[in-house]
Amino acid sequence: MDVTPGLRRDPLPDLDAVGEDAGLVARIKDEIAERGPMTFARFMDLALYDPDGGYYRAEAARPGREGDFLTAPEAHPIFGAALSRAVSDAWDRLGRPVPFVLREFGAGTGTLAAAILDGLTTERPDLASVIRYEPIEVEPRRLEAIAARLEAVGHGARLAVPASGDPSTDAFVLANEVLDALPTHRVVFRAGRLREVMVGSLDGELPDVEADPSTPALERRLADEGVTLADGQRAEICLAVDGWIAAAAGLGRGVLLLIDYGYPAIELYDPVRRRDGTLRAYLRHRVHDDPYLHVGRQDLTAHVDITAVERAAEEAGLTHLGTTTQAEFLVGLGTEDLLHAIQADPATTMEDYLAVRSALVRLLDPSAMGRFRVMAFGRGWPDGPPLAGLGYHLAR
Repeated sequence: MDVTPGLRRDPLPDLDAVGEDAGLVARIKDEIAERGPMTFARFMDLALYDPDGGYYRAEAARPGREGDFLTAPEAHPIFGAALSRAVSDAWDRLGRPVPFVLREFGAGTGTLAAAILDGLTTERPDLASVIRYEPIEVEPRRLEAIAARLEAVGHGARLAVPASGDPSTDAFVLANEVLDALPTHRVVFRAGRLREVMVGSLDGELPDVEADPSTPALERRLADEGVTLADGQRAEICLAVDGWIAAAAGLGRGVLLLIDYGYPAIELYDPVRRRDGTLRAYLRHRVHDDPYLHVGRQDLTAHVDITAVERAAEEAGLTHLGTTTQAEFLVGLGTEDLLHAIQADPATTMEDYLAVRSALVRLLDPSAMGRFRVMAFGRGWPDGPPLAGLGYHLAR
């Protein structure tokens, strides 16, 4: 049985009070009335990214203890401090180019950026003094909040305007829990045929409607991965990952590091463990499986197809540096050393130490966040030892 990833936890709130974005729901129903049932990928794109009501277009970023879910950066700054070691290793391996960019997709509140830059300031001031940070956010209003946060913690000078994948830029490109929120198609296998689960409109509701696949790419994806669904099995197929990877791969030399929950295709589409698919909705640290509730007010995610990501990266001209788990990656980056340094710091109180130790246990727990996949890809990457963090897994 899968354990809910991302530390989405109770307490139990009054979800009925959350409601939905009525304007967005009305536009969705109008589009269905005009054009017929829409793909779930289209619905998910509107529910999450519509400029006038999508979940991720709200002025305030959603992660955090007061939001709807808790990601690794919000658990404790030790996560970012560990990742800073991978950033500095990449810089060293590339010959310490200047400029060097840290580009983060889904920058959110700037929590992870601040922790990485803090880590570099402590351990690699030479890199901290020249690195540029480029936040990539779907909602432009959040960039001002990120700038204010970095300025407040002494990193304002590092902020740079995103270069939109300048191919001449040497960079470390990072996306933590981004791919799981890409719009995905839903399918079901019935009587030897693949059917697509569309979104209809009936009596004010948004019911599932089965139809022939909207594109042959859905069947082709499963065939390319050697996947055969069982009769009655539901699944998600994210075709958007190919274009996303191609865009994120726009760098001169460097690393693309992706952290998310998912499985290789043969495991993701396992007919026993995931017979009903992996689509989930997150709201106020609770998880449920009805995507049509609280439209525009709740997060929607589906597990990532690791096989599809690796293939898309290869097609984008990247070299696969390695795929491991978050637990192995963080251990490989020396989180034990970081924990000991925090413990030895005279300024660390017992409460501080217990908090970081508790957070680290959650980050490494193989039954929760520790099983997230870390996927690293390179462009212009030199021969030699693996990227810092990958060596722990590869050396075993």
